[in-house]
Amino acid sequence: MRAAILREFKQPLVIEEVPSPEPADGEVLIQVEVCGVCHSDLHVAGGDWKQFDGITKRPLILGHEVIGRIVEKGNAVGEWAIGNRVGVPWIYWTCGSCEPCREGNENLCVKQKITGVMVDGGFAEFMKAPASHVVRIPESLSSVDAAPVLCAGVTTYRALKQSGICSGQRLAVFGIGGLGHLAVQIGAFMEAEVIAVDVAEEKLELAKSLGARSAIDAAASDVVREVRKRGGVHVALVTSAAKAAYDTAFRCLRPTGTLMVVGLPAENICFPPIMMAAGEVRIRASAVGTRRDLQDVLALAETGKLHCQISTQPLSEVNQVLQQMSQGQIRGRVVLAISAPAG
Repeated sequence: MRAAILREFKQPLVIEEVPSPEPADGEVLIQVEVCGVCHSDLHVAGGDWKQFDGITKRPLILGHEVIGRIVEKGNAVGEWAIGNRVGVPWIYWTCGSCEPCREGNENLCVKQKITGVMVDGGFAEFMKAPASHVVRIPESLSSVDAAPVLCAGVTTYRALKQSGICSGQRLAVFGIGGLGHLAVQIGAFMEAEVIAVDVAEEKLELAKSLGARSAIDAAASDVVREVRKRGGVHVALVTSAAKAAYDTAFRCLRPTGTLMVVGLPAENICFPPIMMAAGEVRIRASAVGTRRDLQDVLALAETGKLHCQISTQPLSEVNQVLQQMSQGQIRGRVVLAISAPAG
């Protein structure tokens, strides 16, 4: 099969012909139709996350927004049929027995395996995955539209669910990119009063078209002053990887407000304890989502209430896509077209 392979960090991926994987007991073989490209792929390829040192497989096939159809089954796979269309997200496998798993937080499993990091992912014509952890894709949802839901969609959905945002409350979304433009839609679906914050006018216009009640240009306005005039926000969700976005978002919180950490700056973020205590603010992070979260957000996308802005590229252009991503030139998400639909 043809695959884009990471052999060395900070080097371009290499398009090669390699043996197709064979499913073991309990696994399915998937012919990959499409695979989304995520900022996490860029960080993994660049060796940017030191906590992944020692667990990142090499050589490695990246990609964790995988959609395709089952073409072969290993022994003891009874719940899936050949031809079923399935998705493989960031969480490749979880143990089901550790404390986080037992508490319903399998996204925090201490033994989890990560797609496109610890095991080969979907930048290839075929991949194998545990039958227990692939997810069914609604037939009414195209593979291209479904791919970003497996990471960007479920990440923003869980973050907003964890934030406790309620109908009528004020939600500020900082960064209207691949995750942020989905957060605007999910926030609007939850009937929050969404305020979009970005430095690009076209992204702010997009946010308003997707349900944001208002938009603030951080390059031309005093964001904190504008938000405080409205009473501050109940939740500030930061999808930007800029430390400055976090500094601003913190100051926009109303008393008892919640700052949701989603975007991952290269440098640490820090807030004055006196200000945290004075406002009884909460700082909370969220990590991708569980299989239940994924089923819920796919159902939302199936209803047509969640649309991702997507462009498609062939697998051969993967390095160009990663380069454009590193330079902030991508609007929305990019999905790689890998194979023609199976069957």
